[in-house]
Amino acid sequence: MANIKSQIKRNRQNLAAFERNRAVRSSLRTYIRTFRSAADAGDRDAAKSAYDIAARALDKAATKGILHKNTAANKKSGMAKRLQTLA
Repeated sequence: MANIKSQIKRNRQNLAAFERNRAVRSSLRTYIRTFRSAADAGDRDAAKSAYDIAARALDKAATKGILHKNTAANKKSGMAKRLQTLA
């Protein structure tokens, strides 16, 4: 355990950020899973709306530094390609 007051505060802040980021990553996985299940079912309208929600969430996570921007772009690209095959 840290003895320095600023380090104790830093540890507390890191823990709060970790919990916040973990919640965001979990919701991202849920959005992507929702898209995949709609795409597997062949429901283009549901897949399109799920893609829009997931893409926005991925962009926000990349902006906030929770995901790397290339990771978000790669996931969006894969989903967009999958969406195009449902036409």
